[in-house]
Amino acid sequence: VQLQASGGGLVQGGGSLRLSCAASGRTLSGYVMGWFRQAPGKEREFVAAISWSAGSTYYADSVKGRFTISRDNAKNTVHLQMNSLKPEDTAVYYCATTNGWGSRHVNNFGSWGQGTLVTVSS
Repeated sequence: VQLQASGGGLVQGGGSLRLSCAASGRTLSGYVMGWFRQAPGKEREFVAAISWSAGSTYYADSVKGRFTISRDNAKNTVHLQMNSLKPEDTAVYYCATTNGWGSRHVNNFGSWGQGTLVTVSS
């Protein structure tokens, strides 16, 4: 499966953005989907994940209560609604797949595609 993230941009602190992840090549059926981010000079870190049925989610503590992950299996897409953005949320955001549940480690995810840059000004 090929993934393409989009929806990034420049936003003021306190603002909102909605990221999308479109899949092609095969259906996302059965996959847990995750969002990660990588800030300049830092390692890629986990942001959020959602089960295949969209009935379960989990988040990094740093975004809990501000970000919401969702998915539309009919459209083969995953979204990340980001509210109350902070300058420290500035990063390239990536979506990825995994077959497991509960993992937050980048090595347990695959199908990385191009990310989308989010820049939050203070």
